Amino acid sequence: EEMDIISENIKLNILFEDADLLVINKPAGMVVHPAPGAKNGTLVNALLFHCDNSLSGIGGVRRPGIVHRIDKDTSGLIVVAKNDLAHTGLADQFFRHSVERKYLALIHGTLSKLDKRLKKISGLTFESDGRIKIANRVGRHKFDRKKMAVYENLGREAVTRILVTKNFGSKVTPVASLVECQLETGRTHQIRVHLHHLGHGIIGDQTYKSAKKSSFRQCIHNGHSIKNFKRQALHAATLGFFHPKTNRWLSFSSKLPEDMTILCRTLDQLNENF
Repeated sequence: EEMDIISENIKLNILFEDADLLVINKPAGMVVHPAPGAKNGTLVNALLFHCDNSLSGIGGVRRPGIVHRIDKDTSGLIVVAKNDLAHTGLADQFFRHSVERKYLALIHGTLSKLDKRLKKISGLTFESDGRIKIANRVGRHKFDRKKMAVYENLGREAVTRILVTKNFGSKVTPVASLVECQLETGRTHQIRVHLHHLGHGIIGDQTYKSAKKSSFRQCIHNGHSIKNFKRQALHAATLGFFHPKTNRWLSFSSKLPEDMTILCRTLDQLNENF
């Protein structure tokens, strides 16, 4: 089909590029590909300009070069294929779950072995390395088609491993925590849905609002209040894969963006108060 997407001169933060692929650090607020309500200003619009329309066509006219996606309001790393050979090779790695993907998230409360409620959740196990593994199927929400939900027998297999790296607030009842989420699968909204299912949703998530709400009255840093954080505090921080042509392992990392860094500083004030 003839492509009707226009190329746009939008600056991209490119971490790696060769004749076959690009690795881009996507800012929060940028949609990956055109869709109803977002026909311009997307990553694809920017890629068409940067690559002079030379992108893999496997994704179709609306998604040229797009092998995988991250949500509009999630920041971080994404790999793009310039040709069909690269697209096929990368897609196969995603299918076989051999791609390394780690996200950083700031969540309400914390995850602990001492939480009796967590122990009752099916599909959850505490692993020897300190990670919490949640293996619950994820499918389209029965009543809200824009959302996903956890099911026992419906949807597709979804596995996330979560490691708490830092707690904020009281040692007894932390207000929030920084977690690393490693994806074994890559379902739509997987991390957001799994954390929401555990009762510890991501701060700022307007779609999967946490059942556990923290008191943020004293959490203000340079005028930034946590309750005013308007996007999910989720960042694709690590991406690793085998180059589809050379078979060389490539690994990339991206530090927290400014808004999440400020949020961490805000939360650090809680530790000072306890």
